[in-house]
Amino acid sequence: MRSLVWLIRAALFFTLFAFALNNQQEAGIHWFFGQEWRAPMVFIVLAAFALGCAFGVFAMVPSWWRHRRVARRHATTIPAAGDANPADATPDVSAPLPPRDGL
Repeated sequence: MRSLVWLIRAALFFTLFAFALNNQQEAGIHWFFGQEWRAPMVFIVLAAFALGCAFGVFAMVPSWWRHRRVARRHATTIPAAGDANPADATPDVSAPLPPRDGL
C-alpha cells in the first residue's frame, strides 16, 4: 500500500513538473491604473494557488478557534477517569451540539 501511495505521489509530482516546464512563456497580469506584472506563467499560477490556500486557511481560523473553545469547555466539564463514580464520567448526550459551519 505504501508503494502505491508513493507511486501516486511521484506521478503527481512529475505531472506538475511537466506542467511547469511547458508553461515557461511570459504572461502578464493587468492591474488597475495601467500597472502590469509580467512573469513566467508557472509563477503566476503558483502565486494564484498560494493566495487561494492562504485565503482558505485564514477563512477557517475563526471556526477553528470556536471549535477549540468548545472542546476546552467540554474537557473541563467532563470528570477525569479516576473519579469516585464512573457513571458520572459519561458525557451528557442530551446536551445541544455546537452549530456546524460549512456545506
